[in-house]
Amino acid sequence: QVQLVQSGGGLVQPGGSLRLACAASGSIESIAATAWYRRAPGKRREWVARITSGDTTNYADSVKGRFTISRDNAKNTVYLQMNSLKSEDTASYYCMSTVAAVGYIEGLEVWGQGTLVTVSS
Repeated sequence: QVQLVQSGGGLVQPGGSLRLACAASGSIESIAATAWYRRAPGKRREWVARITSGDTTNYADSVKGRFTISRDNAKNTVYLQMNSLKSEDTASYYCMSTVAAVGYIEGLEVWGQGTLVTVSS
């Protein structure tokens, strides 16, 4: 079984910073990519950023230049550093990894439990 456990998040003032973490555990052979998504109240889920096993990164235009996705292979953890936060960044944030797991022929899409980020003064 593979699971993603998220940490970080909370309340921050506009212009502040937060770092989210997404730690993978279980019978993992490899992780092809990890992405962050968010869902604001009353809105559809939005893709935020992605990092591949080759360290290629991509960002949504709404966060480009403010958010940075990175990973620590030794810890099987992906981070989302969020700077210059705005009220419109308020949302529940979810990580999702595409994982090659022991005993599975096809890759698995595994989701974290979500963490709330609130940007407010």
